Amino acid sequence: MALVQPFDERPVETGDVEEGAVSVILEVTTKDCASLGDAELTDMADLTAGSVEWEVGQLGKEADEWVLVTTAARGSKLKGFVFSTLERIGGTPAMVVGLAATSRDRSSSTTMRALMKEQYHRALMAFPDEDVLVSVRLIEPGGLEVLDRLRDVRPAPDVRANGEERAWGRRLSKRYGATQFDDRSMLARGDGPALVADHEPAGRNGSAVTAPAFEQCHPDDGEYVIAWGWAMAEFLETFQ
Repeated sequence: MALVQPFDERPVETGDVEEGAVSVILEVTTKDCASLGDAELTDMADLTAGSVEWEVGQLGKEADEWVLVTTAARGSKLKGFVFSTLERIGGTPAMVVGLAATSRDRSSSTTMRALMKEQYHRALMAFPDEDVLVSVRLIEPGGLEVLDRLRDVRPAPDVRANGEERAWGRRLSKRYGATQFDDRSMLARGDGPALVADHEPAGRNGSAVTAPAFEQCHPDDGEYVIAWGWAMAEFLETFQ
């Protein structure tokens, strides 16, 4: 595993977010995880209240494990965040998402798209003209929206992983520090509850068809699903 040199803090960017008939401004910024302060970690913990209930201490430990943190805010209110690292796994460019969360409201999908737009810009700058593997840990199928628009997303309903995909699952399970891993279902287990991507798409009415791994996943036992897809070079070029 080869880490990519951390970037300087990226200036705040803005984008329009539609909430009902009102257009609001969503501010997205990326900086080094090492520069996170207690107030920012508290805001992140507050964002997960009522869902995964992450504590400030847990988030602080995770900040030591990842390189970049991207946040999205509406005014002074945090709407979402992503911890990630850009690196090479066996020589292959990769964006490894450590944990993420969005507010569970009607703007959650827009917030996640804004966060990932920034992530893809970072990937383009780090790996120009290359295809990039994007991975994430999930406990609910709705979280697959993190990988929206990527190619060959796995796991997928009614798709059996081939040998190369199973090998990628094993590489990623090692990267995430899993203690157990099934390379057919992509179901992993770690030591204690995993901090994953906590995201529920806006307007979600339930998923009738989903990968079996999510039905078998028991988060309270430290289980999670490793999911990934490919951001092709031509796709990343749209995030200049």
